[in-house]
Parts: sequence; C-alpha cells; structure tokens
Amino acid sequence: MSNQNFEYKLGIGENKFQFWLLAFLTFLLGVTIATERVALPPLAKASFGITSLVYTVSFISAFGIIKSLGNLFAGKLSDRLGRKKILLAGWVAGIAFPLLVIFANNWIWIIIANLFLGFNQALSWTMTVTSKIDLVGPKKRGIAVGINEASGYVGVSVGGYITGLLATNYGLRPSPYIFALVIVIIGLILSLLLVKETLPWAKNEAKQHKLHNNEEQNNSPSLAKIFAYVTWKEPALFAASQAGFINKWADSLVIGFFPLFFLTHHQNLATVGLIDGIYAAIWGVGQIPSGMLTDKVGRKWPIAMGQLIIAISIVIIVTVDSLGMWIAAAATMGLGTALVYPNLISVVGDVSHPNWRGSSLGVYRLWRDAGYAIGPIILGIIATFIGLSSAFWTVAGISALSGIIIISVMPETEIHHKKTNFLWQKQPDLFKN
Repeated sequence: MSNQNFEYKLGIGENKFQFWLLAFLTFLLGVTIATERVALPPLAKASFGITSLVYTVSFISAFGIIKSLGNLFAGKLSDRLGRKKILLAGWVAGIAFPLLVIFANNWIWIIIANLFLGFNQALSWTMTVTSKIDLVGPKKRGIAVGINEASGYVGVSVGGYITGLLATNYGLRPSPYIFALVIVIIGLILSLLLVKETLPWAKNEAKQHKLHNNEEQNNSPSLAKIFAYVTWKEPALFAASQAGFINKWADSLVIGFFPLFFLTHHQNLATVGLIDGIYAAIWGVGQIPSGMLTDKVGRKWPIAMGQLIIAISIVIIVTVDSLGMWIAAAATMGLGTALVYPNLISVVGDVSHPNWRGSSLGVYRLWRDAGYAIGPIILGIIATFIGLSSAFWTVAGISALSGIIIISVMPETEIHHKKTNFLWQKQPDLFKN
C-alpha cells in the first residue's frame, strides 16, 4: 500500500516528467488550432468565392458544436476508460483536419474538416488538463491549470504567427496545413509512447479526500445528475459555465471577425497573424501568474475583472484606427482572458469530487465551447444586417454583463478562501441513485 501511495503521490515536482510532457502536448494542440484561426476565414472568399459572412464563420460553429459535445462525453468516458485512450482518440481524429482542408473543393469540406478538429481539441485538450489536475491534487490546482492553458495558447500564438507567414509567402493552401499535419503526427506518437494513464492518481486522491472529510460517498453519479448540478444547481458552476460560454463569443470574434475587420482596414495576413499572436501569447503566458494569483487570493475577483477587461479591450479595438492601439488592445484582451480562462477550470476542479471530476469538467466545457457553436452565427447575422462593428459592440456588452454575474452569483471556491461548503457537501444524498 505504501508503494502505491508513493507511486501516485500528488504534486508537480513528484510527477514532473508527465506534467511537462502533457504541457508540451497542449502546446502542440495550440499550434494545430492556430491554422484555423488565421488562414481559414480568408480562404472562404479566396478559394471558394464565398461572400456571406454567416457562411464564412460557419466553420467555427461546426467546430464548436462537435467540441462542446465531445467535451461532455470525453469527460464521462475518461472517468470510466481512463485519460490516455481518450487523448489518443483525439490525436487520431486530428489527422483528418489538415488533409480535408488541403484537398477541399468546396466549403462543405472545410466544415467537415472542422468537425474533426473539434474532436481533436475536445478529446485531447480535455485530457491534458484533466490529467494535470489528477497529478497535482487540490493545493496547486490553479498553477497547474495555468501552465496547461498557457502551454496551449503559447502554441496558438506561435502557430498563428507561423501560419500567417506561411499563408503570406506560400498561399492559403497547402503549406499551413502540411505544417498542421506534421504537428498532429508528432503529438500522436508522443502520446502513444510516453504518456501514462493518470486515473490512478485521481482514485488515490479520492481515497485521501474521503478519509480527510469522513465521506461516505464513493460513487460516480450519472451524467444527467452531473449535468444538472453543473448547469444550474450549484451557483459557482452556473456562474463559471455562463462565463465560459460568453468568453468563447469573445474568442470567436478573434477567430472569425478579427481577420475580416483588419483586412478591411488595409492590413495583410501577416499583420493579422501578429495581432492574433500577441493576443494569444499574452493569454497564454499570463495564465501562469494568473493561476498562481488565484491560488493565493481566490478565483472570484480575478475572473470578474478579466471579463470586464475583455469588454474594454474590444471597445478600444472597434473605436480606433491605429495599428499600435490595436496591438495594445489585443494585448489587454489577452490579459483579461488569462484572468478568466484557466481559473474557470480551476473553479470546476475546486467544486468537483475527484470521483466525478472528469464528468463535471466535461459538462462545463460543453457549455463553454457551446459559445463557439452559437456565438459566430449570431454575430455573423448581426454583422451582416447591422454592420461588422456591431458584432464587436455586442461581445463587449455581454462580456461586461458576464463579469457582473460573476460578482453577483459566484461564491469563492479556492480551498483556503471559501467560506461555505458546496451543495454536494451540504446535501450528501444529492447524487444517490
């Protein structure tokens, strides 16, 4: 028994090789998705003659629908089958994305390609963050999630800049997607050969959790019960879910509308890649100190401030006509997202029992990435009938509203700062069948 406890000891240092391997895999996932963010929106008109804004951004919705549903079932399946199998399935799905884009002869192919990219990101990214939470335990959850998401969005930044250069110098196809294919294959090989299954760490933590808190609960609730719990029953998770949902409207703005906005302001794709890369880089690197901050001061106020900073940044972008100001606003928008993005995941980790952590993360990520599915279509309709700038104003408004909801509804969840037990702790019979 002592050997087992030693083998599954919690902490970053205790599991450093696996932890940093998973961080590198998340970096590769970020590089993969960067090709979508920079090169696909202009491809609609350049290669397929599509001028409809709604149809152009439909690839984001296709991605979001599959990613949100994939998140939901990946979390539940990983609690049963283990994290590594789901991680590998995600990388396999990712191989189809660049191949379909390279050989596409109409926009439907692009939409189908993004379905496979959605599976890739839902399954593989969900597993890298879940595995890290398994490895480190509750005390360093904020920094662990911060490092994971930082790795991914530094990957988005690096990949976005490289994609912009490739597209500018060699065309929108095939070079950016050959690059993406190589990255996916590297991720698959590393995952197959080097990644360990981390579910035993979660089970070991659950045993410790039960002993420390004198719990009787040792079951894995049904997905339906966890869905209800995350979606509306637990105030902290309701607040986190709506914030994640709105945050993806803001990111959809960057993916689908920033390229169109800046191209109409006489910028080239390399500049679009630079602006998007700066946003993603600040978002990425900023998540490490952001996670450390919330481990010390709590989650609630950094998340609320982040949503408000995003709103202000979008207002600046749409009201100025200066490359320097656009870059500065993209940087502050990245800072706001860094305060929001990893810490919402930490909130879900705080509130969830280790036995059903993967499932609750899956439900949260369902709602979060539903923002990708719904946001682009609504914003596309607004931009078409009212004007492109109206889409920016819409996202600024709902981001500010989301910050206000966080302030009003979310209790503090960080283990050293929370003032009340969560609903499942107050009502032990909540998940009994």
